[in-house]
Amino acid sequence: MLAPQTSILNKESKVMNSLANNLRMQANRPVLRLGLAALLVVLGFYHLQSGPIMAQGQQIQVVELKAKKYEFDPSPVHVKAGVKVQLKITALDHDHGFKIAMYPDGAESNGTPGLIFTSAQDCLLLKKGETTTVEFIAQTRGTYPFRCCHKCGLGHSGMKGELIVE
Repeated sequence: MLAPQTSILNKESKVMNSLANNLRMQANRPVLRLGLAALLVVLGFYHLQSGPIMAQGQQIQVVELKAKKYEFDPSPVHVKAGVKVQLKITALDHDHGFKIAMYPDGAESNGTPGLIFTSAQDCLLLKKGETTTVEFIAQTRGTYPFRCCHKCGLGHSGMKGELIVE
């Protein structure tokens, strides 16, 4: 007679263990979801900060550049590869313009640019007496030509310079 009671007790024990396991799993689901969400957030921040475009924590190279009657001074401008660069350009005599190539001389212009700008870069107007800052990360070594892109007089077409990324 003890055998049927043992069998019933074993079945009840299995049911109780199954219920207990289900309760534990249900209680752990929010903890698992929260942990997974936290992991995804951490991975997202890591991914954003580890790309080649980010220069946080890197040194910033500041270059003072003067735009004056048909020349940029200094030229050429030398910067280091992988560094965040700030060109602080001041037009001394009257309004000028500034446009720089995103790709080094001789490189194809359908790949990743060698200069990654922090804001849209086209022909920047340099107002007389004001300093304009152009900020970028110099990723690829090479020579990047720049020029005046705002008609400034008879010698306008010769107002050019070079940025050399070493």
